[in-house]
Amino acid sequence: MMELFIATSGLVRALYDEAISVQALGTVEISRASQVEPDTEGNWWADLAPQSGPVLGPFPQRSAALQAERDWLTQHVLLPPPLTSAERPDSVL
Repeated sequence: MMELFIATSGLVRALYDEAISVQALGTVEISRASQVEPDTEGNWWADLAPQSGPVLGPFPQRSAALQAERDWLTQHVLLPPPLTSAERPDSVL
């Protein structure tokens, strides 16, 4: 499964996956969002510095570091920030 986040402007953002052909969506720009690497002791770390994020870890398996990376990027990069109370449609001014 690949989640697509579509802005009202039509911009589509996603974590890269080969589940769909992203070229079918239009002009594509792909960039590295983070680095997942092992240390000398065999632990895995997800470095989210390219997104001004933290270094997550250590993780005993690479798959756990990759999942933490996906979770953080989805929450902090792909999802829009929550609406303030003034921005919510049900707010009364």
